[in-house]
Amino acid sequence: MKNKKLICIVGATAVGKTNIGIQLAKYFETVVISADSRQFYKELNIGTAKPTSVEMNGITHYFIDNQSITENYSVGEYEKDALILLEKLFETHDKVILVGGSGLYVRALCDGLDEFPEISSDIRVTIQNDLEEKGLTYLTEKLKILDVEYYQEVDLQNTQRVLRALEVCIGTEKPYSSFRKKTKKERPFEIIKIGLHLPREILYQKIDARMDLMLEQGLKQEATNLLPFASHNALKTVGYQEIFDFLDNKYDWNECVRLLKRNSRRYAKRQITWFGADHEISWFEPTQLQKIIDFIS
Repeated sequence: MKNKKLICIVGATAVGKTNIGIQLAKYFETVVISADSRQFYKELNIGTAKPTSVEMNGITHYFIDNQSITENYSVGEYEKDALILLEKLFETHDKVILVGGSGLYVRALCDGLDEFPEISSDIRVTIQNDLEEKGLTYLTEKLKILDVEYYQEVDLQNTQRVLRALEVCIGTEKPYSSFRKKTKKERPFEIIKIGLHLPREILYQKIDARMDLMLEQGLKQEATNLLPFASHNALKTVGYQEIFDFLDNKYDWNECVRLLKRNSRRYAKRQITWFGADHEISWFEPTQLQKIIDFIS
């Protein structure tokens, strides 16, 4: 296994990770593992920018459409399942490509998860009640006070992660981020991390253009069809939550589109902050495919 390599392609949404991952998989004659936590779900298609069968170009992809939004699938389960899969894939491949922008899932597979203390169920119930009575914004502001470090990098639209962080902060009287700095676990394979970046203005233009395309492809109808499942964690995310609020008459359609684009850009900014803190990542522009191949080789 020491000669086996997991090649991680990371970066902000819309930067071009999917295409580079597929091109690398073609070049190295291997497969792709997704580390995009929203692409796991069969019911989410347009809003998650899943690669189509044409885009996959014959390359096998794992951890896409492998779960239902009605099922709970944790990052710990992903770590376990992905390690088992990698052991099998490395029997026939020297290299495997990992592609995704969900930083916590990339970290789980590459470094292992941190260990957290058990939290009283009473605290969990209290926070859940606060969510229902006072809303998510109230909880994110509370998180900002208790753990500004995690507040600055977490997806503030991801209710589950905000709730979990607050549970730990309140239950231990310590910042959630203080439990996330343990020594990383050693993996039996080599890990090469490639980050893709673009000038901020260009990236934001690509994000806006992608959102326009998603809306043309029917994102509004997809979200409408998923409205009965709006309470599930998989749907408490950018791209769906804004449309649910529109359907709930919280604002008009023009405001919905503005928020879809703004929140997508904010999500990208958090991704940039997350991956920017990982000094093991070597950065390239998405047009530099040959340089990336040379670097890996």
